[in-house]
Amino acid sequence: MPRLTIVVPAYNEAAVLETFHARLALVLDGLPLDCDVLYVDDGSSDATWPLIEELAKRDPRTGGLKLSRNFGKEAALTAGLDHVDADAAVVIDADLQDPPELIPALIERWHEGFDVVYATRTARDGETGFKKLTSALFYRSMERVSDTRVPRDTGDFRLLSRRALDALHQLRERQRFMKGLFTWIGYRQTAVYYLREPRQAGATKWNYWRLLQLAIEGFTSFSTAPLRLATWIGVMASMLAFVYGIWVFGKALLFGEQVHGYPSLMVVILFMGGVQMLALGVIGEYLGRNYAESKQRPLYFIEEKRTRRTGS
Repeated sequence: MPRLTIVVPAYNEAAVLETFHARLALVLDGLPLDCDVLYVDDGSSDATWPLIEELAKRDPRTGGLKLSRNFGKEAALTAGLDHVDADAAVVIDADLQDPPELIPALIERWHEGFDVVYATRTARDGETGFKKLTSALFYRSMERVSDTRVPRDTGDFRLLSRRALDALHQLRERQRFMKGLFTWIGYRQTAVYYLREPRQAGATKWNYWRLLQLAIEGFTSFSTAPLRLATWIGVMASMLAFVYGIWVFGKALLFGEQVHGYPSLMVVILFMGGVQMLALGVIGEYLGRNYAESKQRPLYFIEEKRTRRTGS
């Protein structure tokens, strides 16, 4: 019988974990597969890990990894996928915005021969208009500037075949943007559409600052467009400065030059200085990522581990 592992990264999700597991267990009970659940506690400061241990005692299909500290969702997701030895894995968050009841539809497409089946949102209930707008802008911008097509309105909720999992295991870069890595490996990929529900309990860990950092990670990991943009801004600024210089020289040649022009001089200096700082900032982002990669630090450390009690 094929085996399926459900990978669930969790950070301070004690308020919703019981409800999530109950709904997930009902889905797994109806699947014609050997199923297990792997929770990854990303250094939670609440009762998430004790609750995972309790769930593992009650449900023999349940296992868990406790990371030594909070490494971030991308690293926690990587840790979970690294420990999957099943024929396929489903990645899903514990906040119940992604419904476990959609898993059978993902499995159906997997049986049709697809290696990656991703869940695409048709609507996002319970989120502000500003968050929906910025999310839409991010996905559409990534679509234009990146050579790797990241599906629109698609999070981490998806199914990965054994072949896709083996391919992901070879990608050990430190600056990880998992949505891009899922797409970059290629193979046969398809979408299943659903309505995203509001968070059932607890508070989101993704404030606007963290979302901005994730967006920068995505752009710098899968596109050199910011570097090209800085180059073109520099070219345009140089051309404007050259045209302005010709105008100043011609004016002085024809009419002479009095001691004035301080405002325009300051505008030019501040403009050029701003362009230079922008270019240096973009270069710094890429340089910092190269520095992090060169140190070759491990992606995560595991403090505790619980394995499921059934199957092999």
